[in-house]
Amino acid sequence: MNLSAQELFPGLMESLPPDRAVRVKNILERFFTKTLTRTADGLPFIITGDIPAMWLRDSTWQVAPFFSSRHSEIAELLADLSLAQQKYFLIDPYANAFNPSASGACWDKDFADQSPWVWERKYELDSLASVLFLARKVKECWGITRHYEGHFAEVLHLMIDLARREQRHDPNSYLFYRDNGVPHDSLSNGGKGAPVGYTGMIFSAFRPSDDACTYGYLVPSNLFFLNELKLLPIELRPNDLIAEIEDGIANFATTELGYAYEVDGLGNSLFIDDANIPSLLSLPYLGVCAADDPIYLKTRANILSSKNLYFHQTAVAKGIGSQHTPHGHIWPIAIAVEGLTRTDSESLDDVLNTLEATDARTGSMHESFHKDDPAIFTREWFSWADAMYLEVMLKAYKN
Repeated sequence: MNLSAQELFPGLMESLPPDRAVRVKNILERFFTKTLTRTADGLPFIITGDIPAMWLRDSTWQVAPFFSSRHSEIAELLADLSLAQQKYFLIDPYANAFNPSASGACWDKDFADQSPWVWERKYELDSLASVLFLARKVKECWGITRHYEGHFAEVLHLMIDLARREQRHDPNSYLFYRDNGVPHDSLSNGGKGAPVGYTGMIFSAFRPSDDACTYGYLVPSNLFFLNELKLLPIELRPNDLIAEIEDGIANFATTELGYAYEVDGLGNSLFIDDANIPSLLSLPYLGVCAADDPIYLKTRANILSSKNLYFHQTAVAKGIGSQHTPHGHIWPIAIAVEGLTRTDSESLDDVLNTLEATDARTGSMHESFHKDDPAIFTREWFSWADAMYLEVMLKAYKN
């Protein structure tokens, strides 16, 4: 399978300046020839880029630009991708990334009984939400429902059971510690994580960055998961769980600066934002709220300022970074999300110009770049960032 931009997005290439048309062509070629493969059962496997594993979260956002396409082959590909995500979730609902076969390959074997299918077993609430999000978007965009047959009921049942269990997290039930000298690669307190009190929200051990949470209730992930539960078919919605998460957010998740990034239910909160999705900045992009929602606007104003430890602004660029990369780095993903969540009708040319000017003349987006020198960057090939550039391009030229 190797679809062209003309097949996927009719009329787009004719509207683009030549240099941008080349970028779009290259992004799509990389996706279809390098990122996308098929496993032995015929299902798609989408590597994250220069790491040969498929993340439940990353794979969802890597295909997000295709929600704008009406091509029947891409619709079937994404329905199959939903089936693949469901398959992996059933193998291990606590894992975030998987292998194309039971090869035993892994970033680190962190658990003695770790499945040979599992590349990494970091429990991240956004992985669950991303599986639901992709399934829903396939139905909404193309009317396809075959991925809701088969194992979906089992997936949802297991997911809700896990969520209920993690509302009252047992610190001895999931320990994650790596003796590698990287503090945020392990949970604190000897791998148990910081203590939490009951709020109604769901515990997450790790952030979408794959970095350990400081406090166990990750607010953007809870908001994202809550929204996907609310958008399930009526007969499948766990209304009591929905109400409990809503109460937890209402009672614990806000500060004088807007939404907290993390809370513990014991009076502590962390106000930052991280470049990875779901983030506080990305809430309208996820459909969680409107872009002009008052609490979102308040949160947005503060996370796009020095009040956010990971926000940087220089003559080169401004944007949000992550603990996951060196301090002083900005992520193209966050630059794209800032543009995609604006409330005004301002042109997105400034966003595209910044993304293009900070790629170290490689022609592709990186994971991050140094705020003062884009020639210093992390990850030569990061497919998710390519996808975000394409999403901004589609919005800029197809509206």
